[in-house]
Amino acid sequence: MNLAKVLGTVVSTRKEESLRGLKFLLLGQVDTARELTGTTVVAADAVGAGVGEMVLYATGSSARQTKLTDRRPCDAVVMAIVDSWEIGGRELYKKGRDD
Repeated sequence: MNLAKVLGTVVSTRKEESLRGLKFLLLGQVDTARELTGTTVVAADAVGAGVGEMVLYATGSSARQTKLTDRRPCDAVVMAIVDSWEIGGRELYKKGRDD
């Protein structure tokens, strides 16, 4: 899994039938200091994340292992909204405080 910030949404009115009903988010991958790394990805949203939130996303075959994405042609999926993270006992991010 990777850390990312939700940068925005992606809307597609014409798409493969099996993708209908999915919400797509534009994610910017971040490092542990919350700095954007320059990597972006479009991911299906399995948890109801919103713009500005920090999330965990999975890619590849792992992206098709949620109830929402099972048997759908998804290569990336948001699997969790991050509440906080710490390194070495030091809290580096806390939702609501650092948004």
